[in-house]
Amino acid sequence: MENKEKSLASQRIGWYPGHMAKTRREIKEKLDLVDIVYELVDARIPVSSKIVDIDDLLKNKPKILIMTKYDLCDQKETDKFIKEYEKKGYYVVAVDLMNKPNINKIMEISNLISKNINEKRKEKGLKPRNLRALIIGIPNVGKSTLINRMVGKKVVGVANKPGFTKSLTWIRLNKNIDLLDTPGILWPKLEDQEQARKLALVSSIKEEILNKEELASFAISILTKLYKDKLEERYSLEVDNKTNIEILEEIASKRGALKKGGIIDYEKTATIVLNDFKNNAFKNITLDR
Repeated sequence: MENKEKSLASQRIGWYPGHMAKTRREIKEKLDLVDIVYELVDARIPVSSKIVDIDDLLKNKPKILIMTKYDLCDQKETDKFIKEYEKKGYYVVAVDLMNKPNINKIMEISNLISKNINEKRKEKGLKPRNLRALIIGIPNVGKSTLINRMVGKKVVGVANKPGFTKSLTWIRLNKNIDLLDTPGILWPKLEDQEQARKLALVSSIKEEILNKEELASFAISILTKLYKDKLEERYSLEVDNKTNIEILEEIASKRGALKKGGIIDYEKTATIVLNDFKNNAFKNITLDR
């Protein structure tokens, strides 16, 4: 068991495929066309899901920070981050993408910025024009779902996996706003490996490159630390004084993730835990502090 514990602490997560570098170049090329940025972060990881060098990428463009999946987060904890972002001067809008997204608030702020732009254009003798917005965020943060909600019908495809959107595309949001949709991007080096694992847990990193057993061990570890009651309730067990491996083995026994002769199937057990994360079985959790 000791060797198993050691083997689960070895993988270094890194994922920066070529299309992300290409997306960054294209955003820079089109930035002069953009008036406002809709920056999306996952409310469950409101710091870990914020693109680390986004201010360098977007310069001084006005931004609305949109907290997606607010219905899935621990709102008491996430609200602390919202207040901190607001103190730094961000417009922050929390949205529940499945039920009643706070679209009106996004539109109100957008219309205010649009009004200011067109007043300046009028002073120069120019005609008013549509506001041009750029939407940006990590993979699987909910960009496509938000766009469909804002338009009021399905105009872009949606999938619960990273890398679904492939290219930059202009979309007419409404009669006043044109939106530049972008593929999800990360940053070239995921220096903070705890941050990388949190991104992996919310399906923002390609599943095929991950060591599932190591990631499941991390999931057990962070849930034990922050939401012990949810972990115990989900798997009908107690976690006190147990290692991550012991907890995984108990989950395996309870869920029948065993090989011939009653041997623990660690890969199958890891898949159970990670699928529970992916399918939002652990509700009302915020993994950043």
